[in-house]
Amino acid sequence: MDIFNSRRSQIFTKNGVVASSQPLASMAGIEILKQGGNAADAAVATAAALNVTEPTSTGIGGDCFALFYDGKEVKGLNGSGRSPKGLSLDYLDEKGISSLEPFSVHTVTVPGAAAGWVDTVEKFGTMEIKDVLAPAIRLAEEGFPVAPLTSRAWRRGAERQLKRWPHADEMLIDGRGPNAGEIMRNPTLAKTFREVAENGKDGFYKGRIAEKIVAILGKYGGTMTLEDLAAHRSTFEAPISTNYRGIEVFEIAPNGQGITALIGLNILEGFDVEDMVHSSPEHLHTLIETMRLSFADTRWYVADPAVVDVPIEGLLNKEYAKKRRGLLNPDRATVDVQRGSPFTSSDTVYFSVADADGNACSFINSNYMGFGTGIIPEGCGFTLQNRGHNFSLERGHPNMLEPNKRPYHTIIPGMATRDGELYSSFGVMGGFMQPQGHMQVISNMVDFRMNPQQALDAPRFCIGDGMSNGRVNLEEGISVKTMSKLSQMGHNVIPTAGFARTIFGRGQIINRVDDVWEAGSDPRADGQAIGY
Repeated sequence: MDIFNSRRSQIFTKNGVVASSQPLASMAGIEILKQGGNAADAAVATAAALNVTEPTSTGIGGDCFALFYDGKEVKGLNGSGRSPKGLSLDYLDEKGISSLEPFSVHTVTVPGAAAGWVDTVEKFGTMEIKDVLAPAIRLAEEGFPVAPLTSRAWRRGAERQLKRWPHADEMLIDGRGPNAGEIMRNPTLAKTFREVAENGKDGFYKGRIAEKIVAILGKYGGTMTLEDLAAHRSTFEAPISTNYRGIEVFEIAPNGQGITALIGLNILEGFDVEDMVHSSPEHLHTLIETMRLSFADTRWYVADPAVVDVPIEGLLNKEYAKKRRGLLNPDRATVDVQRGSPFTSSDTVYFSVADADGNACSFINSNYMGFGTGIIPEGCGFTLQNRGHNFSLERGHPNMLEPNKRPYHTIIPGMATRDGELYSSFGVMGGFMQPQGHMQVISNMVDFRMNPQQALDAPRFCIGDGMSNGRVNLEEGISVKTMSKLSQMGHNVIPTAGFARTIFGRGQIINRVDDVWEAGSDPRADGQAIGY
């Protein structure tokens, strides 16, 4: 549907395709596809290459999630890590710590990416991990020219995070972040990758790397132990889903926030969105209020289901959505949306890969808040994530900090099928923007018949912190008249342009159209979709 003048064309390809936020990383995935690897193999190759080329967003010191379509069904991998066994609210009380600043050592959860990469290849792939990691190792050793937006984030993160801690020079040039086009090498990261390539998961969770992680965290009061690292396991879990106007949309189950997008789609399904004018006050008000209702539930209920009961079936019940939909005032913004009572039952990179055999892999990998904590284990070339900052310090909260627990997680891959056949492998990265982005791009494609590139190019809204009364960023491309009307309706509107548009995330979409792949890549990032 020709609603927007797309900034670039979607691409079509017959064989394989990789859509990521960095062209060199996309090429690493293409290299693996050409060697005979499948979508899962190429996804891990892309993830590792993004660690090299875009460490401002992702890395082996963070977590990952994956959805894999094998031509028959969608399968899921949860590669998020747990809090140290010695960390609890009682421990923080003993230390006199009442809140956690974003880059504290106590926000470091066990990095799950390394295990997630190995497990993805072993469970879904066809190659050996040593071959899959080869392109990234080569990039790290030989160096690569840094992309413009990545350079900007790198230079900012160097001051904000990296230089707060020892070993920052492993990821800097002459004490600073690299400039656009400047060649960056990371030999210590190449060494880390080689140890994983040679020894699998043990190469990361036991031995030198594990010892360096424990040493740097312990130096600054952290509680993580070698036992915490050695005990880490990925989990293979059935995805959760909902049907939106004939499209079955899949997400990873909590502790991820993908359920927020599904709740939103259930509520949105009761409105005649396709009859609205895209980016009109009516359209945006409806979607914004829908997401407020979704977040009001998930910011309370989403937690580690291995530790607490998460009412997934109740939250996804269509009758519950109908009840929540009735709270939406078509004329006014709701200042404070309260969570409902469903019945109970027992900064990030996203990329998408598809292969010539019809398999697809929706993959997301993240540090959180850019470089995460910015803490670099000596001689390892990567930063440690700060996912633990998403734990609640409120006693009795389902997501409260406890030992050996996975936190509320923002990163979510998405996938969709129609009549059992793959419809789309998609995602939009970026903190609490992610479920908002998922709902917006799915609605763009289903309700407005947009192709993948148009769906990504269309201007977005973002409830910044995911809270029900949060301010709403509106992207350039949305008219001033519309912004003014939404403000009059009670929305706390923040017009957003230029580099500040990063708040709207960076998405990638690959759709199946008959016997070809149709793909798009977000213009808010350095990347592109590449096919062969």
